[in-house]
Amino acid sequence: MRHCTKTIIIALLIAIPTLTFAQKSYKFGHLNSEEILKSLPDMDSVQTKMQKYVKDLQDGLETMQVEYNKKLEEYVKGKETMVDLVKQGKEKELQTMQQNIQEYQENAQQKMQQRQVELMQPVRDKVKKAISDIGKEQGFTYIFDTVTGSLAYFSSESQDVTELVKQKLNVKSTKPAVAAPKK
Repeated sequence: MRHCTKTIIIALLIAIPTLTFAQKSYKFGHLNSEEILKSLPDMDSVQTKMQKYVKDLQDGLETMQVEYNKKLEEYVKGKETMVDLVKQGKEKELQTMQQNIQEYQENAQQKMQQRQVELMQPVRDKVKKAISDIGKEQGFTYIFDTVTGSLAYFSSESQDVTELVKQKLNVKSTKPAVAAPKK
């Protein structure tokens, strides 16, 4: 009898927390971050600034290449009449210019990536705050990004909160926002 009572008590101690845990409901949602970002008016400004930055870098490269081509043309035209010491100096100058152009191209690529990150950060922060606000206001436990996440499956019961985030950001939507059900 005593053994049976112990067994029942142990079973209850194990079952009660499990039942309590099972009663807690979790609310999951998903969104499409690309769709949200594309719909933001801020992206036009980012794109315009980025295009201007790329153009400035390209103009700098073009200036260097024009200068190199002029020097190369001068060298080719006067090569036969140059003294060896002058010829070597011109060749060294052309090699240095080629190296500078190559370094400029490599640095320009890095600078473009840095500038892109720099311009996008405030936009990403704004979207992140809106997602966080929606999560808190609507009682979500998790919201998954179907674009950047490694989510391979989501239930039909998962709510798409893309439209709610757009609404929070005051962005016109192509679809009507569906309010998440309250608990």
